[in-house]
Amino acid sequence: MFPEQYIWMMEQMKARLPHYKGEYPIWLWIKKPDMRSTGHFEGGTKCVRLTIDLNEKDVLLSDLDRWNLVLNSGFCSDNEHEATEFDKGVLKISKEKSWERIFDLKRVVDVSWTGNGEWLQGTTGRIDLDKVMRVEQFTTRKSKLF
Repeated sequence: MFPEQYIWMMEQMKARLPHYKGEYPIWLWIKKPDMRSTGHFEGGTKCVRLTIDLNEKDVLLSDLDRWNLVLNSGFCSDNEHEATEFDKGVLKISKEKSWERIFDLKRVVDVSWTGNGEWLQGTTGRIDLDKVMRVEQFTTRKSKLF
């Protein structure tokens, strides 16, 4: 599932992380999500949450909302006008080059079009055991909606 996009992310990690050795990406939440909300796991799923302490040089940060554009092989536009211009073939930037925008966390964008960049994710290639600070086991709640 998404092999081209994951290979692209690995290429980005190789170019941007000095200690990255080509491992498959490990995905990280930067901010602890509320696991009580729906959408993370099916209700009743047994899970483990790790709290880890990594050097920032070993983590590639990106905008989670915009990563979804990469996953869906879309153009990563900053606003609706730019998306329209890309669709018309007017822009000089390639779709793949636009994907690099997910790493520019200070980029000025139309938040009504792109999202507010509130959710950051990280990727790293390896987590050594001595970097694990806490291990929590939990079972997700069943949704009251279903």
